[in-house]
Amino acid sequence: MGRVDLPDLPDDLVCLQAAWYRAYDALAAPRPARTTALRRRLYALSVRLRWHPYWTRTAAVPAARAELRRQGRQLRTLEGAR
Repeated sequence: MGRVDLPDLPDDLVCLQAAWYRAYDALAAPRPARTTALRRRLYALSVRLRWHPYWTRTAAVPAARAELRRQGRQLRTLEGAR
C-alpha cells in the first residue's frame, strides 16, 4: 500500500498538538499542581484540535491525524531541549 500524500499541516495546528502534549504530560506527572486548570486546558486544546478548519480541507484525515501527532511530539521534544 502506497504512502498517502498529505498537504502540509498548518503551523498553528502542530503548535496546538505540542501544547496538548505538554498539558497532558503536566497532568500525568506525579502529584501535579493545579489539576483542574490542567484538565480544563487539555479539554480546551482538544476542542481546538478537533474543530480546526484544516480538517474540512483534507480527505486523508486518519493519516493526517497520525502525522499531526508525530509532528506535535517532535515539536514538544525540540521545545523541551531548549
